[in-house]
Amino acid sequence: QVQLVESGGGLVQAGGSLRLSCAASGRFGRIFGSCALGWFRQAPGKEREFVAAISRSGGSTYYADSVKGRFTISGNNAKNTVYLQMNSMKPEDSAVYYCAAMQMGNFDSGYGATSAYDYWGQGTQVTVSS
Repeated sequence: QVQLVESGGGLVQAGGSLRLSCAASGRFGRIFGSCALGWFRQAPGKEREFVAAISRSGGSTYYADSVKGRFTISGNNAKNTVYLQMNSMKPEDSAVYYCAAMQMGNFDSGYGATSAYDYWGQGTQVTVSS
């Protein structure tokens, strides 16, 4: 079992930055090596969409085209935490952001699919004002 708790959301002006954190806990020791981790977001009236993901080893990362070059996913294995650094933010980035852990699936083929992830956090609200 894996528990995920997101933090760092809030209100920011367009062009600004935020860093989201996702703290993982459970009976796995270190999250990296056990799970791949991803960030998704969901705006009102829209489906949950993929934002970024990092592999179990931390050696591979993937990004949605809409955030490539602006967002960076990274992890701190000692802290069992994954981060999403968001720069040059736009109003269309406004959404509830969710952290997710993939324990069993194939990362390279499934990183962008919500169904590939086994555990989810409760989400953190991000609002970007124009």
